[in-house]
Amino acid sequence: MTSATVTSKGQITIPARIREALKVSAGDRIEFVQVQEGRYEFIAATRSVTDLKGMFGKPVKSVSIEEMNAVIAARGAAAR
Repeated sequence: MTSATVTSKGQITIPARIREALKVSAGDRIEFVQVQEGRYEFIAATRSVTDLKGMFGKPVKSVSIEEMNAVIAARGAAAR
């Protein structure tokens, strides 16, 4: 397990091995995502949204914006 120490300014240095694995360098963004109470993952936010194209394959069924909005509204109403 790799560890880092928090400085008095609340900063940490990400160990070189971890930076290499995440392919991050100076100036890159890191996002912290809470996965459960008291537990976070940090994710390199270095990929462009266009890099995601084709990741999930072609959709089986096309859905219109109106259909999406209707489902979102129905789920929101059911949650209340």
